[in-house]
Formats: sequence, structure tokens, C-alpha cells
Amino acid sequence: MAEEKKKRDGFGSKLGIIAAAAGSAIGLGNIYRFPCEVGNNGGAAFLLVYLAVVIFLGIPVMLSELVIGRRSQSNSVGAFKKLAPKTAWPIVGYMGVLCGFLIFAFYSTVSGWTLEYIVKSVTNSFQGKDLATIEKEFTAFHDMGWRNVMWQGIFIFLTGFVVFKGVKNGIEKYAKILMPLLLVILIALGIRSITLPGAKEGLAFLFKPDFSKITGKVLISALGQGFFSLSLGMGVLITYGSYVKKSDNLTSTAFSVVIADTVIALLAGLVIFPAAFSFGVKPEAGMGLVFNTLPMLFNQMAGGFWFCLIFFVLLAIAALTSTISLLEVLVAYLSEELHLKRQWATVVACAGTMLLGAFASLSLMSDTPFAIGGRPVFDLMDFISSNILLPVGGVLIVIFLGWYFGKQKFFAEVTNEGTIKAPLKKVIFFIIRYLAPVAIAIVFISGLIK
Repeated sequence: MAEEKKKRDGFGSKLGIIAAAAGSAIGLGNIYRFPCEVGNNGGAAFLLVYLAVVIFLGIPVMLSELVIGRRSQSNSVGAFKKLAPKTAWPIVGYMGVLCGFLIFAFYSTVSGWTLEYIVKSVTNSFQGKDLATIEKEFTAFHDMGWRNVMWQGIFIFLTGFVVFKGVKNGIEKYAKILMPLLLVILIALGIRSITLPGAKEGLAFLFKPDFSKITGKVLISALGQGFFSLSLGMGVLITYGSYVKKSDNLTSTAFSVVIADTVIALLAGLVIFPAAFSFGVKPEAGMGLVFNTLPMLFNQMAGGFWFCLIFFVLLAIAALTSTISLLEVLVAYLSEELHLKRQWATVVACAGTMLLGAFASLSLMSDTPFAIGGRPVFDLMDFISSNILLPVGGVLIVIFLGWYFGKQKFFAEVTNEGTIKAPLKKVIFFIIRYLAPVAIAIVFISGLIK
């Protein structure tokens, strides 16, 4: 067993852990979903509730997954097999693998769109076009099913290229490059956006709260965005936690990842809201904001060509850091539970995702045959993973840690067997045991009702 552990790949540095875990959390959800949620839920009022959610619930739940992963030194299925042998708990791990597979399949569809829009930006395809024309072209692009599948395949290949190289030489190495690059691009875009005429209105909307707008709906939306954004409940952080050294501080890692994720979301707001208010456009929910409204805005501003190109490069990088983590969940399972070599596990996982993902891409065509009950396969995969598997997985994970794994083992893991201080461990464990299950259950029920 000791020899097996020595051979197991892992992160080589604290920076690598934070970059990779933050890359998992930071994705398209931060760049387009967060601004949409802010725009539809009272602006700064939503932001305040969201910050409370990620601090008081996001960190404890993230720490739960990291603890389970490092304690077991195994993938999301193997973790529960080791920590709860001869019980039904490994089902939670299988749910995580299934959830990661489904999300990667439809997420890679959207990720492929970023490559299409990079090409459109390079060729200056948005020049002189109004919003209606850009929307028609977006619909026409959906109807070119083969083109969607082509870009999806290229994105899956790029993801597989990184994961194929392993944890330290692949995921960690590229996370250290991609995450700083993403931050630099966002800062540059944010500076450009806040210097636009009329940008002050957008800044006020984002940072000047109207407390009367804090409602039950805002709370539910903030909870949902927090768990979606932080990649909780899908086995990613259990898998990444298993690669963390026993000497690293898990609590500070969880805090660092949540801070990085929140900073990126705020920077995305600084890019989008000042620009939108400057041109009299209010953010709309869904993909239309990113792939229709923003290209139209870029088209109207000085230096818009470069602004547009850099933005879609940013989107592609954000998407890639997330798809890398989703693929790693599958690869870790295949290599450790089914004993495939890592390289073959990567190939099999990519091929399986490409097959399922193609159905997701083709289901978005106007006359698609790939719909069930009138709903595109893409929407069904999104609903099953986001509204069922993620929240149910999240609830079961905190119940497992709070009630089965127990307080003493949790304290031992977060204090590195008593060698470091963890002054908040009692508060965090209380949240994990009592508050987190209720909060996630609320998200689950509200998601089903919607």
C-alpha cells in the first residue's frame, strides 16, 4: 500500500493546489452566470447575500470535500469505499462521477462556442451588425450541428491534452499559467470598461446596495449561484483533495479558493455592468448576454475589436480550467477503480464525453431529433446535473462528514494531526453538521419547483 501511495501523482506546491482548485471553481459561471444573477436579483443587494453564502456555507462545504479526498487519498468513489467500507456511502461517489460526466458533456458544447467566437472576433464578423442580426447568426450557428460538434471535439481534445500529462506536469503546470493569464485579462478588460462614459451607473448598480431588494428569491438565487460557482457536489474537490500533501493547510486552501473565485466573479461584473450601462443595455439572463449582447456592445466602443477578441479568449481559458477538473474526476475513477493506465483512461473518458456531448450539441438545432418530451438533450443533462445530482450530492457529502465521519477525524485532518492551528474548526463543523444540509436542501427543492 505504501508503494502504491508513492506512485500516486499529486500537486507539487501550495500555489499549484490553489490554482487548480480555483480553476475548477472559476469558469463560464463566473463570467456570464454571475453577472446575470446580479442583474436579475437587485444588483449590490444580491452581491451582499452571495458573499455571505460563499463565506458561511461555501467554505465549510468545500472543506468537507477536501477533507474527504485527502483523508482517503483516492478518487470520489474510492474515497467513500475507504472511509465507509461495506456501506452504501460509495453511491455518493458514483453520483459525483456521473454528475461530472454529464456536466463535461454539455459544458464542452458551450466551451466550443468560445472557440467559434474567437474566430468571429479575429475575422471582425461583428462589425456593423445590430443585436437582431447577431442573434440570428447565433441561431444559425446552432443549426449547423456539425460545426458545433467540431468545436466541441477540439475543446475536449485540448482538455484531454492537459489531463493526459498528469496532475503535477499537466493540471498543476497549466493551471499556474492559465489562472494568472485569466486574472490579467479580466483586470485589463475591467479597466477599459470602467473608463467608458456613463460607467458610474454600472458601478453603483454593482456596489451600492438597496436592502429592500433582499428577498427570499434573492437568497435562493445566491445559494444556487454559490454552489454552482464553487463546483461543489460533483466530486472535483474530493479528487483534487486526494492530491494535496498531508502537510498543507486545508482550511487556508479552501479560503484561498473561495476568495479567488469571488474576486474573478466581481471582476467579471466590473467588465460587464459599466459597459452595459454605458450603452443603455441591461444584462439579460442566459447565454444571450455573452454571445449576443456583448459583441454588439464591443462593436460600438472604441477599440472594440480588441476588447471582443480578448473577452472570448478569456471565456475559453475560464472554460478550459473547469473542463480540466471535470475530466480529472472521470480519469481518476477509471484509472484507480477500473485500473486503466492514466493515458488510456484519459482517451476513454474523452471519447465517451465526445459521444454523449455530440447529442447535447445536436439537440440545440431548430429541427433536432435529439429531444425528449420536447426538451433538448442539452437541457435535460443540465437539469439532471445542476438541479438534482449537484444538490443531492452536496447534501449527502456534508451529512457524511458531519454525522458519519465525525468531529474528531475532521479536527485531526484540518489541524494536520494537531500540528497546525485551526481556530474556526468548531464553527465550521457546526455549519457542516447542521446548517449546510438545510441550505443545500432548500436549493434542491427550489430548483425542482422552478
